[in-house]
Amino acid sequence: MPESTKTATLTIGDKTLELPMYTPTAGPDVIDITKLYSQGGVFTHDPGFTSTSSCESTITFIDGDKGELLHRGYPIDQLAEKSHYLEVCFLLLYGELPTAAQMEDFESRVTRHTMVHEQIHKFFSGFRRDAHPMAVMVGVVGAMSAFYHDSTDISDPWQREVASLRLIAKMPTIAAMAYKYTVGQPFVYPRNDLDYASNFLSMCFAVPCEEYEVNPILSRAMDRIFTLHADHEQNASTSTVRLASSSGANPFASIAAGIACLWGPAHGGANQACLEMLRTIGTVDRIPEFIARAKDKNDPFRLMGFGHRVYKNFDPRAKVMKQSADEVLDLLGIENNPTLQVAKELERQALEDPYFAEKKLFPNVDFYSGIILEAMGFPTEMFTPIFALSRTIGWVSQWKEMISEPGLKIGRPRQLYTGHAMRDYVEVENR
Repeated sequence: MPESTKTATLTIGDKTLELPMYTPTAGPDVIDITKLYSQGGVFTHDPGFTSTSSCESTITFIDGDKGELLHRGYPIDQLAEKSHYLEVCFLLLYGELPTAAQMEDFESRVTRHTMVHEQIHKFFSGFRRDAHPMAVMVGVVGAMSAFYHDSTDISDPWQREVASLRLIAKMPTIAAMAYKYTVGQPFVYPRNDLDYASNFLSMCFAVPCEEYEVNPILSRAMDRIFTLHADHEQNASTSTVRLASSSGANPFASIAAGIACLWGPAHGGANQACLEMLRTIGTVDRIPEFIARAKDKNDPFRLMGFGHRVYKNFDPRAKVMKQSADEVLDLLGIENNPTLQVAKELERQALEDPYFAEKKLFPNVDFYSGIILEAMGFPTEMFTPIFALSRTIGWVSQWKEMISEPGLKIGRPRQLYTGHAMRDYVEVENR
């Protein structure tokens, strides 16, 4: 915790409290209300935690007004352009970019953890073939604690390290298995000769009856999707992981809780919702109709994939993702796909419309990532599982940071109770 150099004065009735204030490396000052209840006898009320700092962290910082996203101080656009996903994983996990020797060692350790216990394969037969891949991932990731007993003791730094590597390494395997199961194809084992993104594409799209070669452009686009979704500060799923693990829950259970939270359409399902919107629009000639509806305050329709709750400027991840989208579409030569035609024309018309510029409703990362994944051949049901495997490094890094804090306390939010006051029990005839 940084040193408190100033205070905030709060008057409650005839009480005056001096609350310490802290100045972060970046972002607004924070008022410490830890002792507000004990000294003032009141709680604060902040639905959605929009003005509440829930933790101290050194991992990720977002300035929504400026459109900045920093991982350990490095801008996300620089990392996406010059780095790759596993290097960003190392950065988030350990705090600094790796040397060449450190990177080689880290990649080797991750690669040799990509296989899952063979008995985990049997879990999948318990799910219906039409089960949503996220339902499968929640169950399978939570069940990992039943197989990897040697990495569930959160008080042991070495076990925390092993659990972190296992989650980062095995999540693509589990996501790919969930996909293969739903399409009725045999599981494809990971290959140690492929990089992280190429290995995932291989496990998803290879079949035993023929050779499969990963196109480097697709692999690079996949790696960028992973990188751009690696961490996003204290969002809903990350906060869920922190809250779950504050009870002492094992890392696999805590990450499974994060996956469950990410499943929601307001969070990880945003790019799926975007593709479904494009299909609803259907054809290019209907775009003006839907743009007009989006401007109508009395119409519930909203353009999915435009704007962001945090960013009041352009999403810094979107520029890089758009570049990847253009490369993938050019490579695959699928300009005749109706959904993708609608997406590109909707993007053009929205960016030229003064209304969206004034409201700062620019295409965000979900808009472009959905286009890329659709072009690659992934069904929309796989968009959120891919988000989950990308975000695993963020969850793991935040989990490790929190567990290592001295004086860790279990999370216990308060409430504004508006129910009945105490009342006496009275027998009611014929109740």
